[in-house]
Amino acid sequence: MFSTTHFTSESVCAGHPDKVADQISDAILDAVLAQDPLGRVAVDALVTTDQIVLAGEITTFANIDYEQIARDQIKRLGYTDKKFGFTHLSPISTYIHKQSPEIATGVDSDGAGDQGMMFGFATTETPEFMPLPIVLAHKLAKKIDQVRKDKELEYLRPDGKTQVTVKYEKSKPVAIETVVLAVPHSEDVALEQVKSDLYKQVVLPVLAEYKFDLKPGQLTVNGTGVWHIGGPASDTGMTGRKIIVDGYGGYARVGGGAFSGKDPTKVDRSGAYGARYIAKNLVAKGLAEQAEIGLAYCIGQSHPVMKTIDTFGTAKVDDKAITAFVDDFLDTSVKGIIKAFDLRRPIYLPTAAYGHFGRAEFPWERLV
Repeated sequence: MFSTTHFTSESVCAGHPDKVADQISDAILDAVLAQDPLGRVAVDALVTTDQIVLAGEITTFANIDYEQIARDQIKRLGYTDKKFGFTHLSPISTYIHKQSPEIATGVDSDGAGDQGMMFGFATTETPEFMPLPIVLAHKLAKKIDQVRKDKELEYLRPDGKTQVTVKYEKSKPVAIETVVLAVPHSEDVALEQVKSDLYKQVVLPVLAEYKFDLKPGQLTVNGTGVWHIGGPASDTGMTGRKIIVDGYGGYARVGGGAFSGKDPTKVDRSGAYGARYIAKNLVAKGLAEQAEIGLAYCIGQSHPVMKTIDTFGTAKVDDKAITAFVDDFLDTSVKGIIKAFDLRRPIYLPTAAYGHFGRAEFPWERLV
């Protein structure tokens, strides 16, 4: 194994087309759960040039205005100018029906709403117990959005991507090699000014928080040299396409399904949250420097059909102690995970930008 390696992760701003779709889906989910905690939701959104499509399965007694929810989210994210080719007033097509009764039969008896495998990961390399590349990528994306919304850099427009390459020596992060940012901006501001402003007001403050620095020559902004019109008019967005961004930035294995727009009976979501909870607490308690928990479920069945543990040779105690901790720490039945985190409530919209893990406000990030 090489003593010096590099790893790169990316994130996206809240106005990225795929994240626009994710936030619409999770806003709809929250609206249902606010009225009907037992509502069943699996809803997707597609956003493109002057068009919005909502589709999926929703079973609920809640009275929901799907179109208005979508418009509210699009407006909140800053798509209000017709020159963007996509706004909160764009036409909406809605194709939503009830959950299949064949699926509902299994879910009604506390079974999983789908089959699939999920992975939860944790590492000691950041205070968030997350890999450094994805933590920095998320923080940069959030900071870009902040300076735009606070009008510190009011020439920035919705949409944006971040990318961070970290240098590792003997598996420890030692330097930031490159940062790549892509952010649309108004035509009357030169790229050189954009790069200078982002370097000073976004990159340096975020990296300093983790005691890293970056020279100006290590930063790339808008690699083609020009980006003025972003959003769904230039790149169609769909719910669930940023699963690597939502998870661990490619640093750890990823499960088979996305998160947004799904109620907690869908183990793609709740199972991934449960696995992260176990992994994070295992590492936080000093039992290992890294840990990955794998779960797999069968549709209609309440308990996982697979549970795996990997500490990548970093365990501080024997395998028996780690296995005992994992088995006892959380009831990984669908019902058990939902109960542990009180998941039948409207908490999901904030997860739909800047990642589902490493953020203390979420119940599956709790240390006990």
